[in-house]
This record gives sequence, C-alpha cells and structure tokens, in this order.
Amino acid sequence: MTIKVGDRIPSVGFAKATENGPEGVSSDDFFAGRRVALFSVPGAYTPTCSAKHLPGFLDKAEDLKAKGVDEIACTAVNDAFVLGAWSQANEANGKVTMLADGNGDFARATGLTMDGSKFGLGTRGQRFSMLVNDGVVEQLNVEAPGEFKVSTAEHLLEQM
Repeated sequence: MTIKVGDRIPSVGFAKATENGPEGVSSDDFFAGRRVALFSVPGAYTPTCSAKHLPGFLDKAEDLKAKGVDEIACTAVNDAFVLGAWSQANEANGKVTMLADGNGDFARATGLTMDGSKFGLGTRGQRFSMLVNDGVVEQLNVEAPGEFKVSTAEHLLEQM
C-alpha cells in the first residue's frame, strides 16, 4: 500500500549523514513535533537529482522556512557516506539534512519504490516530495516515471 496524505510516516531507521559520519535516527524522532519538507531522489550523483532536484531545494530553502518548514531533508536508497559526500559537493550542509535509506526500508514501508535494474540501480525510492507535519503527511507529490514536475521545491511551495 502506498502512503497518502493523512497517513503517519512509517516507523523506520535512517542513517543521517553528518560531518562526523553516519548517525542513526528513527523516523519517529526525526519528524516528531515539527514540519519537515522531505524529498526523495533515486540516487545521489544521478543527473536529474544533481542538476535539478537538490539544487532546487537549496535555492528555495529560505522560502520554505519562511512558510513554516522547520527542516528540509532528502532521502535516497544510498548509504550515509555517499549522501554525506553529495551534500558536501553541493554545499548542502546546514540547509538540507541527508537521510540515508541504505537498505530501502523507508521506500518499501511507504510503498514508494521503483525498479532501476535496467540502469544498474536495483530497487530504489521513487522521486517525490512531501510535507510532513508532526509525523503526518500533509502534502505528497510523486513523480511519474522519468518525469520531474511535481516533486520540485517550487511545486511544494505553491501548495503551502
């Protein structure tokens, strides 16, 4: 079953990429008591993710915070070391928190997986954005395969 607006974020573990290395964090703790703009990319360093998706959230970080977002986070089925390096390469530290879903537990629990096997990626998380308020999905924007329209920071801002 795919997660939908009004659903609670599933209880799973992430590895948060920090300057000191991976730090375990539960989804329950991460989303509790605050409003989080979460976006998912199929993979760090992949073309659309690096050229458009992450840069869009970096560019609109202040606008999102002005609309009541406490934190912006990115998740991907990558390990925390890859997401940490991607964060540094894009100067995202302090603007976007990287939540590694290395085993795809979050992607599976939300029903938002995709098969990237033909590109050598295996099972990954779909491209999406969501607004989560105290652990409950307030907005959800899932991209159609191969598209980049509704998961953008701009689109999420328009919904707020």
